[in-house]
Amino acid sequence: MVKVLFVCMGNICRSPMAEAVFRHLVTEAGLADQFEIDSAGTLGFHAGSPPHPGTQRILRDRRVPLGDHLAREVLPSDLDDYDYVLAMDRENLADLRSLAPHNRRARLFLDYAPHQPLREVPDPYYNGAFAATYDLVLAASGGLLDAICREQGLTPASPTL
Repeated sequence: MVKVLFVCMGNICRSPMAEAVFRHLVTEAGLADQFEIDSAGTLGFHAGSPPHPGTQRILRDRRVPLGDHLAREVLPSDLDDYDYVLAMDRENLADLRSLAPHNRRARLFLDYAPHQPLREVPDPYYNGAFAATYDLVLAASGGLLDAICREQGLTPASPTL
């Protein structure tokens, strides 16, 4: 079982979007039984809340199932429990590394989309750019799935990935 965790600040915009998009790609690739996918926030002030309406709208518009996600705060143990921990920006990455300084599993999500000019996923909570965020998340999710398949020896059912 490959365990993947997406992390942003509040776990209501970027990371639940990434969780949903990545889960959708994994399901389309016929690999859902090989993955455990979750998301969390570096701060707990939205804990228990559903995703932001903008995230819900863009996922609905793109026909990506959201599931029953409720925000939660990342735990230090998450950095040991998950194989891949993807931070949406450098501030989130620094927060993760301060939680578990010995652990180097956390990395920037857009490292998996090297063709993108940005290295951080901007927070649409502040700028309302949910469609642009979705495009970045989709690009990085595809790259992440390809990388995991190579590293773990998994074969996707879909030749488009």
